[in-house]
Amino acid sequence: MDNQIIAFIGGGNMARSLIGGLIADGFPSERIRVADPGAEQRAALASAFGVYVTADNVDAARGANAVVLAVKPQIIRDVAAQLGPQLAEDRAVAISIAAGIREADLSQWLGAGLPVVRTMPNTPSLVQSGATALYANAQVTAGQRSLAESLMRAVGLTCWLDDESLMDAVTAVSGSGPAYFFLLMELMEDAGTELGLPRETARLLSLQTALGAAKMALESDDDACTLRRRVTSPGGTTEQAIRTFEDGGLRDLVRQALRAAADRANALGNELGQQ
Repeated sequence: MDNQIIAFIGGGNMARSLIGGLIADGFPSERIRVADPGAEQRAALASAFGVYVTADNVDAARGANAVVLAVKPQIIRDVAAQLGPQLAEDRAVAISIAAGIREADLSQWLGAGLPVVRTMPNTPSLVQSGATALYANAQVTAGQRSLAESLMRAVGLTCWLDDESLMDAVTAVSGSGPAYFFLLMELMEDAGTELGLPRETARLLSLQTALGAAKMALESDDDACTLRRRVTSPGGTTEQAIRTFEDGGLRDLVRQALRAAADRANALGNELGQQ
């Protein structure tokens, strides 16, 4: 991967996180290019990472092996149309991190027959703890798949999908998922404060407990259900809390919430494809 050239179109937070992750993994900064219309943004990226910066999208993409489309979904159609001829000349793989943009639409805007990888990272990627699902079209080679995976793995866990329609479920589970955990942390902090804890104490206990539970789950061979049962002693305090959650319909509420998120992701994909 070290001999590849990666171009980022858009130098926002997610692009910055990916660039930082790549360099931390040992990828040469001189093989990274970034195009962004903002002079201050370009200066900050060049200063922080020593990468080549430009205001010209085509200049950044020229000769690159992979072009990461890190622009807002609302403008990606125009950006793709501008870059398509250059990507076709270089046979570069386009890697999209734009939420909701489907491979078929992106391929149409770029020009038929180009290799395209669609990804769905989430916001913990900003702290190198992300979860990203990837989908590749038939034109993507094994080497390009490896390059895309290495890129996204620089900011966390990666997994491949064979069926792009599952991206709506990914959006519901991991794309929107951080907000669900933030909500639970918020509610636990509020409840702890109501029980008499100082606000900062309740906050720290809630956050560290969430971190510890996730770490235990990641490092265990057991599923979440087994881990939950293991810490739920009969007649104990945890059992009382879990029973209250269950009696309140939490299970069904979570199912409904994720279904609503997946349905909205599908609708947004339709809207963005027709823009």
